[in-house]
Amino acid sequence: MTFSPLPAANKRILPLSMVSIGQKVRLQQITGGKRLTHHLVEMGLTPGVELTVIQKSGPLLIAVRDSRIAIGRGIACKMQVCR
Repeated sequence: MTFSPLPAANKRILPLSMVSIGQKVRLQQITGGKRLTHHLVEMGLTPGVELTVIQKSGPLLIAVRDSRIAIGRGIACKMQVCR
């Protein structure tokens, strides 16, 4: 299941796993199955949300709203973001 409700006109889309530490990005789409999409939405990772990568050693640690979430690299590869 893929959802992509936000247009990304003239913006570079890349996997979350390729974002540098400290960089702020917006979630554009999740290219995973229904369970993964549902799980991420329940954690507040919805299209348009702003994310900041805090740590990249081991799982990615991201700041989302007022929370910190650890995301495995496999999942981070399925999360498409834009700068």
